This record gives sequence, C-alpha cells and structure tokens, in this order.
Amino acid sequence: MRVVELTRFGGPEVLVPGSAPAPSAGSGEVLVEVCFVGLTFVDTQIRRGVDEWHEVPEPPYVPGGIVAGTVVSGDARWLGRRVLADPGMTGAFAELAVAPVESLIEVPEGLGLAEAVGLHTDGSTALGLVEGARVRAGDVVLVEAAAGGVGSLLVQLAKARGARVIGATRGARKLALVRSLGADAVLDYSAMDWTEGLGPVDVVFDGVGGEIGRAAFGLVRPGGRFSVHGASSGAVSSFDGVGTGVEVLGIDQLFGFGERVRGWAERVLAEAAGGGLRPVIGQRFPLERAADAHTAMESRGALGKTLLVVRG
Repeated sequence: MRVVELTRFGGPEVLVPGSAPAPSAGSGEVLVEVCFVGLTFVDTQIRRGVDEWHEVPEPPYVPGGIVAGTVVSGDARWLGRRVLADPGMTGAFAELAVAPVESLIEVPEGLGLAEAVGLHTDGSTALGLVEGARVRAGDVVLVEAAAGGVGSLLVQLAKARGARVIGATRGARKLALVRSLGADAVLDYSAMDWTEGLGPVDVVFDGVGGEIGRAAFGLVRPGGRFSVHGASSGAVSSFDGVGTGVEVLGIDQLFGFGERVRGWAERVLAEAAGGGLRPVIGQRFPLERAADAHTAMESRGALGKTLLVVRG
C-alpha cells in the first residue's frame, strides 16, 4: 500500500512517499480504508523535532493523525461504517490504517468525510476553549489566527454565543474569509499599529504567541480571560496575570481536554451536519504531496484546515 514516511526530523522534504505491507486489525481494533488525513500545525513541529508535548517515535516511521474513511475489517459492529479514527502517533499517512475501536466516531449523515476530519481535532479544541473561557453574550472576543483551522471555528462558536467577535489575521484573502464567517470586525496584525484604537476586550484566544500574543494580552480588561492554545510564531505566550486582574488560561489547559475531546467532537460534527457550523477546508493535497502540505501550513498562507487526500 502507499504510505508517506518521516525519514528523519527536519524540513518538509523529510516526508517521503513509499510503500509498506498492508496492516491487519487485531483484537479491539479495526482497519480503516483511509480517504482523508487531517493535518495540524503541531504536525509540522513534530516533523521538525521541536514539539515538546508528544512522545514521538524515532524515525523512520509513518506519521499519525486523525483519519476519515470506511471500516473494512475488524470489529463486526463497525464494518462498512464511515468513521473518524485515531491510529495514534503512527500509521495515518497510508491507504489503510489500524485504529482502536474506542477511538472511532461515526460520521453523521449529511456530513462529508473531508468536513468531518476537518472538524474533529480543531472543532473539539475550539469548543473546549470557548467553554473554558466562559464566552457569553455581550463579550468582546479577539481571535488571533482567525483564518486558521481552530481560529475559524472560534469565530463561529463565539459569535453563536452572542459575543462581538474581532478576527485578527494577516492579508486580504484571510481577512475576507474571517468576515465571511461572521466576525463583527477584522484586523490585520501585520500592520505595526494593529491594536491602535482597539478598546478593552473580554476574551483573547491566543494561537500565535510572541509579539502578537503580548500585544493582545495588553488589550484584556481586568476580569477578562486570556486563553492560549498555540504558538504559530514559535514562542508560547506565558503570563501569570498577577496584578492585572486578567485570568490566564495557559497552553497547559489543552492537557486537560483529553477525556472530553470525544464529546466535544461529536457535538461539533452534529452541529455542522445540521448546518450550524462551517468547517473551512482551505487546502487539499494528494498523499504523495504531504511535504507540500506541510510547506503550505508553515508558509502562513494556508486558510482553514489542510487535508491529505488518500482516495475519493
């Protein structure tokens, strides 16, 4: 079967197409015929060998991730069903993937496999962040990286809760996307004075860190919340909030999401199937072009979610 291997830690070029024997499902597992693989920015950090949050095998190996496809063998209760599955840290960049039964989520009728895999990780994260920051009607919410996978969903979820949403990103194409998602205002943080004239905000969702994160922290009013979920700048925001009256929800909040991810994912999938949430699939690359997919994500030019297309 076709696979892509991570041959060593490094740039996108270390993702190399190849072949491997087809795996088989063991007890408590299923074999999934993979249609799509969902990618996240963290995947690029794992590939570079700089991720601090996951136990990563030594190369070479077939990278892991969330896949969408159809169960073709294993537990009889799941045969023929369209699912999202989590093979773990290895085995996703392939035509066939083995996953534990407990990781499976059936894709609702009316929702495509691409949209479903685009929602699983980013959607559950966004819902967890919105609940953790206690977004409510009347709040002024600033979303950084608002055209990204998580950011585009944060804009929609906060807006659905009655917040006034300001989406911050860079470039005309991304600003137009954020407007189309319902943001009340958009800001281009490539401008030197991007925070000028922006009044106090109740909540910041910080997915960038670095200078952008520091500038955004200064906008939060006393009693507000500063929620960290990413560091696309390469530097994680780290503030204690002491003396500012700001509640800081650091990036370590993500470690507490584990037990609730499945429930959150099922909720966002159901909402999207009903038309209440729009997953943004900005880029699709064939499996063999996994290196190009990583390059696109790291270039900061990608919109929404980036997928690998294995079949379909």
